[in-house]
Amino acid sequence: MTKIGIIGGSGLDNPEILKDPADRSLDTPYGKPSSALKEGCIGDTSVAIIARHGRTHTIPPTQVNYRANIHALKEAGCTHIIATTAVGSLRKEIERGHFVILDQFIDFTRLRSLTFYDCFKPGNAMHTAMADPFDSGLRARLIKSAGELDLPFHPAGTVVTIEGPRFSTRAESKMFRMWGADVINMSIAPEAILANEAGIPYAAVAMSTDYDCWKEDETPVCWEDIIKVFSSNVEKMTRLLSAVISEIK
Repeated sequence: MTKIGIIGGSGLDNPEILKDPADRSLDTPYGKPSSALKEGCIGDTSVAIIARHGRTHTIPPTQVNYRANIHALKEAGCTHIIATTAVGSLRKEIERGHFVILDQFIDFTRLRSLTFYDCFKPGNAMHTAMADPFDSGLRARLIKSAGELDLPFHPAGTVVTIEGPRFSTRAESKMFRMWGADVINMSIAPEAILANEAGIPYAAVAMSTDYDCWKEDETPVCWEDIIKVFSSNVEKMTRLLSAVISEIK
């Protein structure tokens, strides 16, 4: 049976989009996840939502227990995962409030647990393919629904994930642009890696909230502005999620 896991990012930590919601607390071999799962339905589809940073946003990016979050969603029976995330734009054409259906990531983190495989069983080394880390079927549905809803979106984009919680220096921001990154955030890696290791189709919808600090005619990014932009567009994000989830069988 289809069950969709939603990982809510900044500004979408506890959305009221579920029918008959109920909390479910889970422990995992990797510790506690960021929050209890909020389970319910969107249309006729079962959904479980987890707040990546906790429901009151108390968990910094590096301290998120990504392994526990993905394990909890798998244990709850989720067959697909859709993640949401606030990002800074590294491209002029990706404006504030635009959505990006991510297709690649660059992992610039340093301090996180990147794998479920802390050791290999004899004769069974596990090296997960990561050439295309975001599920093509989920991405196609997101692109289709974003177009039908007439949302401002980009059908592909590379995200670079930094450690945080600080923002980039201007030199770093310009370097990431040279690397080919289109947007920047603090959470997609190792989340996407772990979902792939767990065998769960995973896609991510990014919402641009700022221009990081490479764009020198703009005020450098600050947290208050990120939340303001994301919060003003949450309704668009929930419409997109609802439309996509209703089509997944």
